[in-house]
Amino acid sequence: MRWDNLVENPTTAGDTALFGMSAVTTRTFDTPEFRGITFHEVRARSILNRVPGASRMPFEWTVNPYRGCTHACVYCFARKTHSYLDLDTGLGFDSQIVVKINAPELLRRQLASRQWQGAHVAMGTNVDCYQRAEGRYRLMPGIISALRDHANPFSILTKGTLILRDLDLLRQAAEVTEVGISVSVGFTDRELWRTVEAGTPSPERRLEVVRTLTDHGIGCGVLMAPVIPFLGDHPDQLRATVRAIAASGATSVTPLVLHLRPGAREWFMAWLTQHHPQLVRRYERLYAEGAYAPKWYQRRITRLVHELAAEFGIGPADRGVPRRIPMPPEPDPVRPEPTQLTLL
Repeated sequence: MRWDNLVENPTTAGDTALFGMSAVTTRTFDTPEFRGITFHEVRARSILNRVPGASRMPFEWTVNPYRGCTHACVYCFARKTHSYLDLDTGLGFDSQIVVKINAPELLRRQLASRQWQGAHVAMGTNVDCYQRAEGRYRLMPGIISALRDHANPFSILTKGTLILRDLDLLRQAAEVTEVGISVSVGFTDRELWRTVEAGTPSPERRLEVVRTLTDHGIGCGVLMAPVIPFLGDHPDQLRATVRAIAASGATSVTPLVLHLRPGAREWFMAWLTQHHPQLVRRYERLYAEGAYAPKWYQRRITRLVHELAAEFGIGPADRGVPRRIPMPPEPDPVRPEPTQLTLL
């Protein structure tokens, strides 16, 4: 495997290999939640990643403390990134997890640099920063603390319920900077969830996260992604999903149709062949032009979801942008009325 360009001090200036095995600690844990998973602990050279200019993403910088993801979503567009490390983009992506153990300290150092201008930082846009590994490695509290201490705006996208562990830190950060939180829920069909997102919390539990964040003053949008053609795009399915999102108190809903980039495409199509062989030809036609579904299909889904959002009283999608969240006033010092916050 190639590891060297992830480590703090490469052996030579011209070394182009990604990993040097002397810089990697490989661990396995014999506990039910981590059985069959291998963790590769590395010390990264940099943690702030610039997004390529040609990207469709609305942000320029990301932080990704992990590579690979135990959520095991069969459609995950990030699968291709594992091939850069000579790791398998299928089962290997689900079970070979790279952990940048120095991410919090490295981020704090980079944020303090004179070159850093305080740009918005997006997290969870490659692999989920609140996947199961975060429960053991606890990288996100240090990352959020660093962003808070530098009043640096940030956003988090997650399918994980573990974000509630860091609720107090998120509230503290929201006092001094713009914080945007979104939870990904593409559908509420439990059978579809079990087969395409096997390692994630259920859609119902994710929507409970939305409700909890909202109840504690942190507005939370829902990225309705992916809408999966012919499996999750029936009008009745879309209606059920948007209704549940509205009931959770989400500030916005933003639909995103499944896209199949190289790496993800092969893995998803293999899954489709096994589970829904009658749909293979339809997918080949729908995605004949590349990674994205045709514009007419994307527009149809967006229109339907926006109509349903209006029906169920969810605000327009642009309300889900990062914002500074006002904190409640301090209790009167003469007659204090302490409030105990709960996560669930």
